[in-house]
Amino acid sequence: MNIQHQTVEESKKRELSFKFDMQSYTLIIALVLIALIFGFFTGGEFLSSRNISNLFTQMSVISVLAIGMTLIIVAGHIDLSVGALVGLTGGIAAILQVWYDWNTLLVVLSAVIVGALFGLWQGWWVAYRAVPAFIVTLGGMLIFRGILIGLSKGQTVAPMSDSFKKIGTSYFPYIPGYILALVSIALLVFWTIQNRAKRKSMGLMIPTAKVDYGKVAIYSFFILLATYMLNRYLGIPIPILIVLALAAIFIFISNKTPFGRYVYAIGGNQEAAALSGINIKRNTLWVFITMGGLAGVAGVLLTSRLNAATVSAGNMYELDAIAACVIGGTSLIGGKGKIVGALIGALIMASIDNGMSMMNIQTFWQYIVKGLILIVAVWLDISSKK
Repeated sequence: MNIQHQTVEESKKRELSFKFDMQSYTLIIALVLIALIFGFFTGGEFLSSRNISNLFTQMSVISVLAIGMTLIIVAGHIDLSVGALVGLTGGIAAILQVWYDWNTLLVVLSAVIVGALFGLWQGWWVAYRAVPAFIVTLGGMLIFRGILIGLSKGQTVAPMSDSFKKIGTSYFPYIPGYILALVSIALLVFWTIQNRAKRKSMGLMIPTAKVDYGKVAIYSFFILLATYMLNRYLGIPIPILIVLALAAIFIFISNKTPFGRYVYAIGGNQEAAALSGINIKRNTLWVFITMGGLAGVAGVLLTSRLNAATVSAGNMYELDAIAACVIGGTSLIGGKGKIVGALIGALIMASIDNGMSMMNIQTFWQYIVKGLILIVAVWLDISSKK
């Protein structure tokens, strides 16, 4: 009987492990399928180095927003103002440079600081005045769009300086690109070894070496493949390097710092978090400040890529960012979500947009498909909880 019981337990563990792995890799499998489908229908043009480079550049703005939106949603809130804030911070950056001749560094810092201050303002209403985030950020969306129209007088502000344009349109050279890829792989291996040693020292369960190093091998393959494909065109786009740098910082913050753990605790069970001594108001405020600062970064990237600021810039970006997070596995109930998943979700959304445009599918179909994908993603999240 003991042997039979042990066999059943082992089979359950294997089943759980299989389910976990399937959940982890479903997004990557979906992304590969999307790439193959669009590659087939576009005669391979979708998978060309030039298009992949354009795709990464296009997704950079939504990816930056998705990083911040993941923390917002994990904390149990929502932010409908990020698209308007992207337009406003990008517009302020353009106005300061074109009309007042500020240098690029000051312009970028100003955009990020303005974004963070508006995030502080919204966070104060949510955290310290208990106004629902949905209402605060809906109001913020209208306010920020109105401020942008007022400041720019309804005009398109352009052109930007060469140094500013390079932020969103330049490329990392070939050889340094390969060096960066190899360094990334080395750090991945080092982190895996350290993590296994730490878990062993704490007496925690450790995945088999095949599983851990198999993941490293897969990630390394995709890193080298992406670097090779991008270097076949002009090199690695600087915007995607900015996204990866921000992602690395916030993955570390969310996984390895008290603030990150507090955010997940607040979203998972606010009452339990309060009883545990977590300062909910302060941490909620910092989540919104972070989102505002990242919206400022996204505004700079968008204005730099377009070489202009318009009153409609960032329109509907908040929905794309939310969709990217949900597709990436972030639960709208809160307490669950990963930044890596949100980035893959952003890439899936950008791939669908890009592929359907290359196939000359009318715009209204693109909206319909994206809306259906969002509904299905939320349904899958609810079904998995059941």
